[in-house]
Amino acid sequence: MSLLEVRDLSLSIHGAPILERVALDVAPGRVTGVVGESGSGKSLTALSVMGLLPDGARATGHIGFEGRDLLGLDDAAMCRLRGNRIGMIFQEPMTALNPVQTIGDQVAETLIIHGAATRAEARSAAADTLARVGLPPERFPLSRYPHELSGGQRQRVCIAMAVALRPALLIADEPTTALDVTTQARILDLLARLVRDDGMALMLITHDLAVVAGTADHVAVMQAGQVVEAGATEPLFRRMVHPYTRKLFAASSHVPARAARTRDAPLLEVRGAVRDYTLPKARLFGRRPVFRAVDGVDLTLREGESLGLVGESGCGKSTLTRAILGLEPLQAGEIRLDGAAVTAPRVPAELRARMQVVFQDPYGSFNPRHRVARLVTEPFHLMTDPPRGAARRAAVAEALDAVGLKASDADKYPHEFSGGQRQRIAIARALIIRPRLIILDEAVSALDVSIRAQILDLLADLQARFGLSYLFISHDLSVVRAITDRVLVMQAGAIVEEGPTAQVFDAPAHAYTRELVAAAPRIPDHWTQGDTHDA
Repeated sequence: MSLLEVRDLSLSIHGAPILERVALDVAPGRVTGVVGESGSGKSLTALSVMGLLPDGARATGHIGFEGRDLLGLDDAAMCRLRGNRIGMIFQEPMTALNPVQTIGDQVAETLIIHGAATRAEARSAAADTLARVGLPPERFPLSRYPHELSGGQRQRVCIAMAVALRPALLIADEPTTALDVTTQARILDLLARLVRDDGMALMLITHDLAVVAGTADHVAVMQAGQVVEAGATEPLFRRMVHPYTRKLFAASSHVPARAARTRDAPLLEVRGAVRDYTLPKARLFGRRPVFRAVDGVDLTLREGESLGLVGESGCGKSTLTRAILGLEPLQAGEIRLDGAAVTAPRVPAELRARMQVVFQDPYGSFNPRHRVARLVTEPFHLMTDPPRGAARRAAVAEALDAVGLKASDADKYPHEFSGGQRQRIAIARALIIRPRLIILDEAVSALDVSIRAQILDLLADLQARFGLSYLFISHDLSVVRAITDRVLVMQAGAIVEEGPTAQVFDAPAHAYTRELVAAAPRIPDHWTQGDTHDA
């Protein structure tokens, strides 16, 4: 018997159709996965259930929950349900949490608002709930603020807020997209345990088919506001009747065609790199403690090579990246690019021009008030004689064309593009001054699987055309396997394993690497062999 029954749900916003006759069932004690690309209607289906639709929205159909049609309830009635009988976990915990409120107060707030406890009782219940999601008060005091926690820990706080009142239905909207593989595995295990222990229903929204395959009992595939295929998880993956489902699966396992052009000449060399941070004093007197973020790292990246760098959040990847870019000084060791020393903060412009970076969130790295032409030409300040006038416009057009965009896109603003198109603009910006090295920092982590496949193909093509070298930093092991020649595994600031990518992932020698590989979600091979319909 279903706890949540969605029937013929249609939604329009200011007259524009968004959802069309969506049907969905979520049963108690079961996990229902909702998969599809951005814009498919997954999140708006969840927001329709929560009654959190934007102004101008008009929903029709039936959303049955505990014998009531949620579309017929007023806002006061929905407020009594939200956080009480229906909980929701959002994708980005840092924006879902109040940065000036302690984690204890934020979890307790749910109980106080719904009149389930006094303030003192709510604080005690908050401590119990945080302990239940893996944040025991002896290690994570209620007085901590969100910025004092890691991404995975912040997501656990959001889960604690959502389950504090033991809701019957929990909606998780992309709860693990930005997390590394081991943290993702722990969060998914936590959600599965809550479903099992409390008998609640879980609606898990994601674009990652492997996450759904390992977690959900039932799957609904959405495309363009419709559910195009639904069923029990294993039979659905065995058959994949709808072409869109097969497209998603093919994109999730896509490996770009890459030409091996690696030369023996080293382009980037890091030797004995050490980076320490001084922490606040724990006591009034005594020395200030030191945290070693990078601990004696050695690496070599050859010309034309793609080198992967993997590890959990906090392992030192980003600190090492900033040091390579000349943005962080080292306490010991050296970094050389093309034989020249990279010594922060005084790195010559000519040397900086040989390396560029593509960040995880292109929208966050763009000035929203600037047009694409200005954004793409930002690296020109590193050149002694940058092109001007017609030559500048031609350089922009060439860079945009190289990444699959049009010259006319130069006059648009970042908000006029999709996430995948914005990432192409970020790559064009990195490419425009023809660097030798491009550092890709989680450059495809937030993208849908089909867009991710397109960007990986683009990166392989650009590398072949321009002889680029890549340092590819990612927590997604499937992406690293697809795009890199060699891989380094980083733990607690040190490189614990390195070697050819296939060798490291297929036969990991270090226990930590084995833990990473085991934690990575995957679709069982026998689910998709032999039974899939022809396209």
